[in-house]
Amino acid sequence: MIMHRTDPAAVIRALRSAAPYIRLYKGKTFVVKAGGGVFGDPAATRALVEQIAVLHSLGIRVVFVHGGGPQLTEVTEKLGVPTQMIEGRRVTDAQSIDATAMVLSGLINTRILAACRELGVPALGISGVDAGLIQAHKRAPVKLQGSDAIVDYGFVGDIDYIDTDVIKKLLDAGLMPVISPLSSDDAGTLLNINADTVAAAIGAALGAEKLVLCTGAPGILSDITDPTSVVSYTDLAGLAKLRTEGRINDGMLPKAKAIENAINGGVQRVHVISYKAPDAILAEVFTNEGTGTLVVADIRKLAPAELAAGNAQP
Repeated sequence: MIMHRTDPAAVIRALRSAAPYIRLYKGKTFVVKAGGGVFGDPAATRALVEQIAVLHSLGIRVVFVHGGGPQLTEVTEKLGVPTQMIEGRRVTDAQSIDATAMVLSGLINTRILAACRELGVPALGISGVDAGLIQAHKRAPVKLQGSDAIVDYGFVGDIDYIDTDVIKKLLDAGLMPVISPLSSDDAGTLLNINADTVAAAIGAALGAEKLVLCTGAPGILSDITDPTSVVSYTDLAGLAKLRTEGRINDGMLPKAKAIENAINGGVQRVHVISYKAPDAILAEVFTNEGTGTLVVADIRKLAPAELAAGNAQP
């Protein structure tokens, strides 16, 4: 067998380019949230966890929050319970809350932990119920915007408070928390909470440097019919404009609200990327160009090099 050395120049250039970011983010906290779509594919799950393993090995304190929507829909439909989504949010009735707990805190959480174990990431799975991490109450029936319809979301929770003590203890011990977005009220009633909402609340409570939302979409789109129309950079004003113009809809609506809450709560930068793009997290964190959408409080405060790298949405 004849083997040839690969040219190390490209690797060296990449390391040199990434070095400033590595120094900048070492010891900082990132909250990474992944939707359930990625966990239906073992190869995609492994690829995602590989990137998180790199962040962890570089001294970045990673908190991993996960969803599980597609898996939950599959399980509840097998049980004969129809799925109802309103404005991108799931209605959770008495029949489906047990399935929600089984899928999120059981199947998905354990699958992620197994991938972490394979890749040498010391991870511990918890939910919002554990140690009172997420304190919440059952959402009251709400009136839909622009309509007289009243919707009862069932066993869905709204967050009152994030007790970060348990997360900080895990991070200080060198562990990565893997968090299922379930919680309960003070009476012990299980509540389902949107994973984007949970990730944003945890990011704000921790004062995280970054919140990374891994989705099936390539980022926030300026044209929802064109997957190539990714907005590279925008701010809260630009996000509000996109929503008002109807260019944010369905499942992206709760994400947009979570982004606003995270930034208003003190998270410096929120990234919306696709788990389908190779090494999307690493490219987003360690290069100016990135792969998805970066959202900040005010786009005018971005560095010129960042603004020159892609399409901005004012």
